[in-house]
Amino acid sequence: MSLAVGDNAPDFTLKDQFGAPITLSGVLTGKAALVVFYPFAFSGICTGELCGVRDDLARYQNDAVDFLAISCDPMPALKAWGEQEGYDFSLLSDFWPHGQVARDYGVFHEEAGFAVRGSFLIDQSGVVRWSVVNGPGEARDFSEAADAIAAL
Repeated sequence: MSLAVGDNAPDFTLKDQFGAPITLSGVLTGKAALVVFYPFAFSGICTGELCGVRDDLARYQNDAVDFLAISCDPMPALKAWGEQEGYDFSLLSDFWPHGQVARDYGVFHEEAGFAVRGSFLIDQSGVVRWSVVNGPGEARDFSEAADAIAAL
């Protein structure tokens, strides 16, 4: 069961594509956070979704909100993918312990070993204000996230 609106978001620390640790509670000291889980770097739907964010980044990462994309891919794969696609946002590795943060958020697909497409808008107090979970093979509509950010 994934986190619901009104739930407290579990804190986490994960390394980004450059090896820098990113802690959710640290991000929330200055902004809200849009935390987005996705299955795999270099896959078609995931690349399409995050390229859409990249191309309209100001809607998802600005003075009010930070965009954090999380997968179970290892850090070197995320770095290569981020450089290839020109991503100017954090790609966080939930590689080890494998999928632990995805499990904490209720979006880890145990049988397949990856995170499904969970999206969570977390306010500065650490409370989930909007969420949606899409299953494997189901692309998400990021305009819903932009609307939720605008409503904060």
